Amino acid sequence: MEAVEVRPVDEHDRRVDPVLITAAAPSYDDELAARKRKYVITMGLRFPCLILAGVFYHTWWLALTFLVLSVPLPWIAVLIANDRPPRKAEKVNRYQREARELEAREHRIIDG
Repeated sequence: MEAVEVRPVDEHDRRVDPVLITAAAPSYDDELAARKRKYVITMGLRFPCLILAGVFYHTWWLALTFLVLSVPLPWIAVLIANDRPPRKAEKVNRYQREARELEAREHRIIDG
């Protein structure tokens, strides 16, 4: 086995990644920036599809394929950009009382 050098971590050591100590969701600004980035990338794919459709106009089926691919991209981009990540399922700590019997004695039965 190879010996591994272990050195103490200095509080001013900038190479150490911070430790995540919370399960909090990303901030709204970070989430919005990620959604904008997805929208721009998806919409950015539309322009090359239209250009490729023009380049391949001699091959009608290829041009039509690129054209058909470019039509739903704005709709898809808006759906992806408006989609927020699902909320985390949190276990709610609820009060659980002990189940009790109503009565444990014998009751008189009246036949009619």
